[in-house]
Amino acid sequence: MNALNEPLKLDTTPFRARRERLLAHMVANGGGVAILPTAPERARNRDTHYPYRHDSYFYYLTGFHEPEAVLVLVAGATPKQILFCRQKDEEREIWDGFRYGPEAAAALFGFDEAWTIGDLERRLPDFLANQPMLWCGLGYDNDWDGKVMSALNTVRANARTGITPPHSVRDLRAELDEMRLIKDTSEIALMRRAGQISAEAHCRAMQQTRPGRHEYEIEAELLRTFRAAGSQAPAYTSIVAGGGNACVLHYIENNCLLRDGDLLLIDAGCELDGYASDITRTFPVNGHFSGPQRDVYALVLAAQHAARAAVRPGAHWNQPHEAAVAVLARGMIDLGLLKGSFDEVMEKGDYRRFYMHRTGHWLGMDVHDAGEYKLGGEWRPLLPGMVLTIEPGCYIRPAADVPEAFWNIGIRIEDDALVTENGCDYLTDGVPREIDDIEALMRDAAHAAT
Repeated sequence: MNALNEPLKLDTTPFRARRERLLAHMVANGGGVAILPTAPERARNRDTHYPYRHDSYFYYLTGFHEPEAVLVLVAGATPKQILFCRQKDEEREIWDGFRYGPEAAAALFGFDEAWTIGDLERRLPDFLANQPMLWCGLGYDNDWDGKVMSALNTVRANARTGITPPHSVRDLRAELDEMRLIKDTSEIALMRRAGQISAEAHCRAMQQTRPGRHEYEIEAELLRTFRAAGSQAPAYTSIVAGGGNACVLHYIENNCLLRDGDLLLIDAGCELDGYASDITRTFPVNGHFSGPQRDVYALVLAAQHAARAAVRPGAHWNQPHEAAVAVLARGMIDLGLLKGSFDEVMEKGDYRRFYMHRTGHWLGMDVHDAGEYKLGGEWRPLLPGMVLTIEPGCYIRPAADVPEAFWNIGIRIEDDALVTENGCDYLTDGVPREIDDIEALMRDAAHAAT
């Protein structure tokens, strides 16, 4: 291999262990064969593609990041782990970069066999023949569904020779969802580092914010910090929302001027080696919270503290949300945003006018990660190794029945929480969230700039 073109070395041990776990699960549930493709490349325009990003399920089991790849796992007495990938092609590598090729991929990533992707359609019926069950994810990609059905029909066409197709199909992605919910030590280490990088970026954003700059300038500071620290990309499109833009939950235009007296809400996180981070902070453009801003911020922070206290093994998924909502509802009444008693506000759901989203979501390879939130109709219990976000907010749009001092205040505070044996551990503690700490960081940056 040309050392100039080789990718960075990767510890494939966790990926091999996950494949072994899945094979054992398949054996315990009827055996069969599992087939999982990675994501296709997507054209941006004409002959230019979007930057390639692997399928998370595929990468979870393989660690293999090239496009045009398929994983086949055969369970049973003689299990096999097989990869189909692009062939080695020195001419294409001149244009597009390094390729492993089947031989190197099998050796480096721990597969029993590897074939070129061009062999897939010819060999796929052989893998399906006489298997009791097919494990795959249908309904995600029409082209892939067509290939699987074509292979099944080829097997069925040979029924008179005694060859039989799988008698049932299991949703492979649903099984992997359960595996992905509990992070292993390698995943936690990556997510902790991703959280540190994103925290550094948010600190940088606070230090660089001042009236007269634009939202996109602050976004650039975030992206620069992500990349300089080794992150491959943002985990999602960054939200950099000044003033009333913060009341648009998924605002991504990021093109407005930052004004003195406004707040700036930033929801941004990096992706590191396939794993996401997700942080939101809200702070004053001029470095000093006004009275109403301080009141609403303190309320949202109190709601986050209450939600964090509810994250512990055995608690159910919705308990952090319930804790946050109770704090927010009482605070909205106290601030004069809502009328009536606490019980009335809760029963009618009036708080949703100013807090309309959930308090968190799963986090992992995807920013809204895999995994069900309910089991058998009940909120699922939290277990050590799960990672979720804790992100209460309050968004106050101008209205005749809302005190004008609160107009266009949008605040969200979000951190990434790892469920531990004793409670939870924030992976994103590197960026301040207390009012005094935020103001001190911005004040020190302003003094250093003068």
